[in-house]
Amino acid sequence: MSRAERNDLKTEAAKQYSLGQRVGRGSAVGRRAVSGVRALALVVAVASLSALTAGCSSTERLGYTPVRMDPDQARTKARGVSSRLLAMTGVKGKVTEPGPGVSRCYEYGDDLFSTSHPWSVYGLTDDQVDTGMRNLRKALDENGWKITKDGKAPSENQDPEIYAENRNEQFTLHVTAYKDGGAQTMLHFKVVSACFRAESASALDGQY
Repeated sequence: MSRAERNDLKTEAAKQYSLGQRVGRGSAVGRRAVSGVRALALVVAVASLSALTAGCSSTERLGYTPVRMDPDQARTKARGVSSRLLAMTGVKGKVTEPGPGVSRCYEYGDDLFSTSHPWSVYGLTDDQVDTGMRNLRKALDENGWKITKDGKAPSENQDPEIYAENRNEQFTLHVTAYKDGGAQTMLHFKVVSACFRAESASALDGQY
């Protein structure tokens, strides 16, 4: 598969996981969906530059040995990571339902794949968002995560955001705090795994 075709697949995957499709509310959320897509692409890029995904052409240069795992197991693992992250926030709200997706790591091998799980906890107050981010900062450090960036998003609203990675779990995290005093006040997460190795390339056919 050519690089252009791979890029087309990644673009389509990003569209499928946009925040607008997840929450389905209003034009303002649609604008944030675009931001969510860009942020997802960014967190994948951060993951690819980290020790989890160092390298550019083969598993020998990947920087780690991909764990043998079938797609269903990988989805379950991603859900578990997301559930623990939600618990770390210490806040309760409505959680978007769609689960983790699967995409091939074509750069490193046709039998390699990663999972990505964009999701949100919404219907929060501004105070709950602040509390959730504060709790998360503390809990990440206590649960094997290393915060790699803690600041503001390069966007018009400069929403607070945190990037982190967990080398034991082999996942990276990007969480953004959205506050508008209304229904769009939420914590939006993007959880992305390192590459796993499927039983075979054909075992990934039809996976998304």
